[in-house]
Amino acid sequence: MVAKFLDEQNEQFQKLLKKSTHAGWMAQTTGEKKWAEEAGKASSEFSLFYANQDRYNQVKSYLQDSELTMEQRRQLEILEYGMKENQLDKDTIEEMSSMSSELNYLFNTYLPEVNGKKLSANDIRNILLNSTDSKEREEAWKASKEVGQVVSEKLLELVKKRNEAARKLGYENYYEMSFANQELDLEEVFSMFENLVEQSDSTYRRLKSELDNELAKKFGVKAEQLRPWHYVDPFFQEAPANEQTNLDQYFKGQDLEKLTADTFDSMDMPIEGLYASSDLNPREGKNPTAFCMDMNREGDIRVLCNNVDNTYWMGTMLHEFGHAAYNKYVNRDLPYLLRSFSHILTTEAIAMLFGKMTENREWLSKFLKLDDEKLNTLMPSLEEHEQLKMLISARWIITFVSFERKLYENPDQDLNALWWGTVEKIQLLHPPEDRTNPDWAAKIHFTLAPVYYQNYLLGELTAAQLYQHIKNNVSDEFFSLKVGAFIRDAFLAPGATYHWNEKIEKVTGEPLNPDHFIKAYCHYEKVNN
Repeated sequence: MVAKFLDEQNEQFQKLLKKSTHAGWMAQTTGEKKWAEEAGKASSEFSLFYANQDRYNQVKSYLQDSELTMEQRRQLEILEYGMKENQLDKDTIEEMSSMSSELNYLFNTYLPEVNGKKLSANDIRNILLNSTDSKEREEAWKASKEVGQVVSEKLLELVKKRNEAARKLGYENYYEMSFANQELDLEEVFSMFENLVEQSDSTYRRLKSELDNELAKKFGVKAEQLRPWHYVDPFFQEAPANEQTNLDQYFKGQDLEKLTADTFDSMDMPIEGLYASSDLNPREGKNPTAFCMDMNREGDIRVLCNNVDNTYWMGTMLHEFGHAAYNKYVNRDLPYLLRSFSHILTTEAIAMLFGKMTENREWLSKFLKLDDEKLNTLMPSLEEHEQLKMLISARWIITFVSFERKLYENPDQDLNALWWGTVEKIQLLHPPEDRTNPDWAAKIHFTLAPVYYQNYLLGELTAAQLYQHIKNNVSDEFFSLKVGAFIRDAFLAPGATYHWNEKIEKVTGEPLNPDHFIKAYCHYEKVNN
């Protein structure tokens, strides 16, 4: 009985997934409203599949069976987690889907103007990367936040709608519900993150103050006069490269697609067959944010990028094709429901592992062909920069998740003040004079990927643990057939067969342990010994 039931669920899931990914891909690559609407419809069909009460009751009843195989139990658990939060009426599901699609459309098509000139996300990135004119930077930074004004009202309606839905299902709010259905323990994750802030505090303050002194000198202001627009990223998500660590000159004129293909080939995990159906170059109408999409769990895997020959897009290509390799090398004999990653955080871990290779000595030597003399000069600065980058990124993620949790706990509070208070406390940034704008809402993840962001940091913690394990127990040379086989067979092939933490333990010998990340990035002595 259970085998037949699962066959039916796998078949239906497959049909829905293909329809949903096709519409989603078209919406993100064309910017056309009709595809945004199709994607919304497909998403509600998926939700309705999960909302079916009879199916949900059957799943719960089958889960009581002690004779289930491990694979059967895992498929039922995955269905149960997907279904729990969709036990809602059709109108609520469709309303949330269409609200989300409308917001996504606004994000994809909104272009701010500065002095009569429309600026794309790449234009704003270029100004914040290269301009030394504080006024120009301030205008570009403010332009990057304008979309927050456009979406904030509708976004808050959606947040309240999501909360209302969660309460109907017996949860305090949508945030708590999402954690439960992602198999994450809310208190455990937050205490892990608080511990990271604590453990990295003195190092972060010291490195941030060094960075601020450099920036103050560069812009001719005092360190306390620095504002968010003096940093290279609108949300201070990343560390600016300084002259010693800016590798753009080495990527100028390089073929990013070839470098990416060579990287994965060296580990016998070829991915260049996926280029033909991907969309890798900038043009109008497509989503400015890179992503990877597994279209059918049968090998049609696509990546969207907006490549420019620089370090940022090289890292992005390696990151996105890390996701793609995960999807490609999952065992195709698994049932359809298990033919995916075991958790968002595990696919993020693989993507991050590859994405950070643009500052890795072995990668720079092997693929970019930089000689030892050049690397001996570059590496001390690059290692310090990598540490700053990881700490800035960790602080940014913790800022986002702390705010998002409070947003769902009370969407009626003064969110703009809460946002800047959180940014100031965790990222140690000086807020702008005017804190009354919904600057937080300019981050698309609040809309498009709610309660997702914690997985980025959990992914970094996993990547640090996996990398250490490989270096200590598999091979000192990362880009090798041996490491490729280990990652492919131990980490990727089992797909979603195991709970994420059970998988991490099977692969590295222990459950997720933040000590590896702390050891790698949180001690100042690491870069000054």
